[in-house]
Amino acid sequence: MKYRNLQSVVSLGGGTGLSCLLKGLKNRVLDPPVIEAPAFEPWISRLTAVVTVTDDGGSSGRLRDELQVLPPGDIRNCIVALSADESLLSHLFQYRFPGSGQLQGHSFGNLFLTALTGVTGDFLEAIRVSSDVLAIKGKIYPSTLHDVRLQAVLADGSNVYGESLISGSRSRIVSLSLSPPDCAPVPAVVDAIRMADLITVGPGSLFTSLLPNLLVPGIADAIRRSSATKVYISNLMSQPGETTDYTAADHLSAIYAHAGDRLFDCIILNNQPISNTVLARYRTQGAMPVVNDRDRIAALELRIIEDALLASGSVVRHDPDLLAAAVRRAVRGRKAHAAGAGEEIRAKS
Repeated sequence: MKYRNLQSVVSLGGGTGLSCLLKGLKNRVLDPPVIEAPAFEPWISRLTAVVTVTDDGGSSGRLRDELQVLPPGDIRNCIVALSADESLLSHLFQYRFPGSGQLQGHSFGNLFLTALTGVTGDFLEAIRVSSDVLAIKGKIYPSTLHDVRLQAVLADGSNVYGESLISGSRSRIVSLSLSPPDCAPVPAVVDAIRMADLITVGPGSLFTSLLPNLLVPGIADAIRRSSATKVYISNLMSQPGETTDYTAADHLSAIYAHAGDRLFDCIILNNQPISNTVLARYRTQGAMPVVNDRDRIAALELRIIEDALLASGSVVRHDPDLLAAAVRRAVRGRKAHAAGAGEEIRAKS
């Protein structure tokens, strides 16, 4: 069977947002030889995940401070998300040690990546070997191999150092930067962006998952120069303090203010209402649905892909398969727009 219009895809982010997207995209990767008809039509020839490495909390933070390694947590989550199946090894990588000893709270996958880095002397090689063990569909790279930390200036005038303190702050973030600011990108990341047909950013925490990748020198410029379809996936909910009262256009404006404008061609929005019961629980935490302010988005000259994208359950998350389908429509929509079709694709609510 022959498949046409295969795309090379690069997805940037971190945290649960990137993992969710990758779970949907991996099912669309052509993985020859195809013995049986796949559940979804393959349209991805190459899938590359670019992951932030600024985490300094939890298991990753402890390993980072004690053993001077890059934080493995987000990398581990992406490896599991791209694994070929939900096998015992996938569950093993996510296993967290209980109890009250020194292993308490550490995940096996974090320890495995850390041990492999020590054995091979190379974090990239540790990721490659771990990826082989779980037979992942794609490649995973950190955005940089430098020991970078986040710095933020808050609306109350204070300066905060470290991702954990920044994400825990309840004062609005005015500006974000990397320390050191002159860290170098992983060359394979720049190469993947240059060869990509489709680039996605998000969903994910604006200041602690998305911008840390775009602030690595050379990455935002490589995206801007790329001829790929460039898609921003809007978050579903605001995050207390970090993005309180942020609309979808506010998220875009913050990215452009830090990394330069003209990064995206298209934005993906959810138009499915959140149940009142779930919404009430999030409100007690200070989180609200991100408003789709379409007029401001249109003023930024972005095409809008809009659909019902929520996963079922009591937690507000994107459905991986619905999100992957929306990303696919973004590629087709660009071709239609180039052919003179309308600028907006909106599914019925």
